[in-house]
Amino acid sequence: MTRYMLTMAGIAMVVSLFFAPAGCSKKEKITHLSQLDGKEFAVPTGTAADKLVLSRFPNARFKYFNSVLDAALAVRTGKADAAAYDEPILKNIAARNQGLKVLPEMITRDAYGFAVRPDSPELKKNIDLVISELKKSGAYEAMMQRWFPKTGDPAPMPSFPPEGDKGVLTFGTAAVTEPFSFMDGSRNIVGFDIEIAHYVARKLGMKLEVVNMDFGAMIPALSAGKVDMIGACITITEERAKKVLFSESYYNGGIAALVKE
Repeated sequence: MTRYMLTMAGIAMVVSLFFAPAGCSKKEKITHLSQLDGKEFAVPTGTAADKLVLSRFPNARFKYFNSVLDAALAVRTGKADAAAYDEPILKNIAARNQGLKVLPEMITRDAYGFAVRPDSPELKKNIDLVISELKKSGAYEAMMQRWFPKTGDPAPMPSFPPEGDKGVLTFGTAAVTEPFSFMDGSRNIVGFDIEIAHYVARKLGMKLEVVNMDFGAMIPALSAGKVDMIGACITITEERAKKVLFSESYYNGGIAALVKE
């Protein structure tokens, strides 16, 4: 073989390597929920998302992150195949972060509730009454439109009448679960769950004090008596019900999968 032929062969090899497909280094494009069995999920630490995913995909693998937003960003940067969490929260994130989408089929269907200590049945009763009254009066539907718009950001938190003087109702939440509980532009904790907590406090004639914490710290804080009730789109599960007393479900949702678009 001549020197010219060797030179041309070398150039051809370099060109072929440059344009070669990435192969296994490129993650599979996910378009259907059925593709996720055996894939790697990003989930927030301290939530039940991993257990709920395993109920549908027993071969799933997991990476854990401090927040659902961190889990979603892990998907966008290719560190995980999908993020699993509550559908309305994932939709809220996808609407604000280009290149992400929520698959239409749900992983599980779940009910969300507020939780109190087992020795607080009267507080649970009042929470249930407030939820029932909101639904009967039409106020619940107005709340749904305010906090879960089809497009754009949630509306501002409504104003509330003067607080009662019968003590303080401490409400533990994780303000990283928009639109259920999050911080607005003024660093005030607002959201669907916060609004309901205000109505509970008003019914009791009490002042509401919101205590922000990590999601995984909410049940321990409740059990230790640091707060009176907790809420941040908490899924009602049998395991959690062994430690806390749940209200009636105030929102039916479920675990969905967020993937790269």
